[in-house]
Amino acid sequence: MDRVATTSAERHVSRRRAVCVGADVGGTWIRIAVWAERRVVTTIVPADRDLEQLASVLRAMWRRRRWDRRRVAALVVASRGLWTPAERRILARALRGLAARVHVISDAQAALLGALGKKPGVLLLSGTGSIVVGRNARGRWARAGGLGPILGDEGSGFWLGREWLRARVRDGHLLPALRASHGRDPVRTMAAMARPVLARARRGDRRARRIVAEGQRQLAAGALQVARALRLGRTVNASWAGSVLADRWYRAGLIRAVARVGLQARWQRPAEQPVVAAARLAAALGRA
Repeated sequence: MDRVATTSAERHVSRRRAVCVGADVGGTWIRIAVWAERRVVTTIVPADRDLEQLASVLRAMWRRRRWDRRRVAALVVASRGLWTPAERRILARALRGLAARVHVISDAQAALLGALGKKPGVLLLSGTGSIVVGRNARGRWARAGGLGPILGDEGSGFWLGREWLRARVRDGHLLPALRASHGRDPVRTMAAMARPVLARARRGDRRARRIVAEGQRQLAAGALQVARALRLGRTVNASWAGSVLADRWYRAGLIRAVARVGLQARWQRPAEQPVVAAARLAAALGRA
């Protein structure tokens, strides 16, 4: 972590009297956005799978910038693996020494706020993991998936990699699967396989295409489930987030899959990154 360079822009921000910080904690990377007088500076560092290490990662960043609790007016953390109020409170308590005010939300909630702003709709997220979230005009939230690599993450980078390895095992290629599943970080290793799986599917590999189509189908089913739970109406605002859905070919297939399950979606390109949405929330919290 200490090898991450501090840019001149970050040093400029660090000299300000007060800053507001947003953090987007994914399965592979932590993205940090610093909001100071409407200026946003972003930094990316590797993520630790253990959320208990998040406080120490952020403290190291604070030390590099010579910040303390008095300098950081507000910190909003948008984290994977959190949904219930109790889970969010536990992480917020662990981080309270880093800022005057600390607020924790789901990374998927930040992604939806960044993509659609205040509009109701659904957000399909596929990165290392996956989840579908939605919000209606009354501010009620609903989700589908997001249960992690053991119970879910359908259509995610991890899921695509794991399903490819399973198919290879059925063909007798056991050793690569054992190496991936028993290595230091199996989730990250398998998620990294998503790109070559998508490349194979684009070239016409039938096995890869079946895996990809099933992942898209399950994400689409989650979107329909969320839209129905929130009673979002006949036409639903929809957007996307995550490194896997940054792939235009995979995203185009997902859009078709959503239409096939009967959900009429009004697709919108994300207005801003989830980490910027978190920083914007931090700025509002700092002013409150």
